[in-house]
Amino acid sequence: MAKNSILGVFAKSPIKPLVKHIQIVVKCSKQLIPFFEACTAEDWSEAAKVRRKLSKLEQDADALKRQLRLELPGGLFMPVDRADLLELVSQQDKIANKAKDIAGRVLGRKLEIPVTLQAEFTVYLARCIDATEKAAEAINELDDLLETGFRGREVVLVEKMISQLDAIEDDTDDLQVILRKNLLAIEKDLNPVDVMFLYQIIDWVGDLADLAECVGARLEILLARK
Repeated sequence: MAKNSILGVFAKSPIKPLVKHIQIVVKCSKQLIPFFEACTAEDWSEAAKVRRKLSKLEQDADALKRQLRLELPGGLFMPVDRADLLELVSQQDKIANKAKDIAGRVLGRKLEIPVTLQAEFTVYLARCIDATEKAAEAINELDDLLETGFRGREVVLVEKMISQLDAIEDDTDDLQVILRKNLLAIEKDLNPVDVMFLYQIIDWVGDLADLAECVGARLEILLARK
C-alpha cells in the first residue's frame, strides 16, 4: 500500500485496513497446506518456494500493521476506540508470525511428519486454519457493525461467528490431544530430537487456532463496550 494511502482509506472506512490485514494473514496461514504437502513428498525445493511466499505475505502483513499504528489518527471520531483497533491488528498479526515460525522450523530441520500421523495431522492443520478464516469472517463484519451503531441483527450475527470460532478452537484442542497421544505411541521408534520438535510443531499449529480465538475475544470485548 502506497505511503499515506491509509489516511485516504480511513476517510471512507476506519475498518477497511484492518480487514485487509486479516485477509493477508489468512492467505499467509493457508500457505502451510501446500508447504506441508511438499514436506510430506520430501520435495524440499518446493517447500522452500512455498515458505518464501509465506514469508512475503507475513512481511506484507507486518508492514500494514506498522502503517496502521503510525497513520491511524488519534482524534478519529468513531464508535470504536483507537486502542481497540490497534490491539485487534496486533492479535491478527501474531497468526502470520506463527505461520512463518512453523514453516521456518520445519524447513530448517527438514522435519517430516511420521507416515502414520500424516492423515490426522492434515485434518488438524486444516481445522486450525478454519479458525483463522472464521476470525476473518467476523472482522469482515466490522464495517456493517459501524453502520448499524453496534446494534440489531448484525451484532447477533457477529456473536454467532465468535461462538462458531470458539467451537472450532475446541475441535482443534481435541484433535491435538489425539495427535500427541499417537505420537507418544510411536516416539520410541523416532529420532529423539525430531520427536521434541514434532511436539513443538503440533503445539505451534494449535497456536494458530488459539490466536484466532484471541482475535474473536478482542472483538467480543469491543462489542461488550457498546
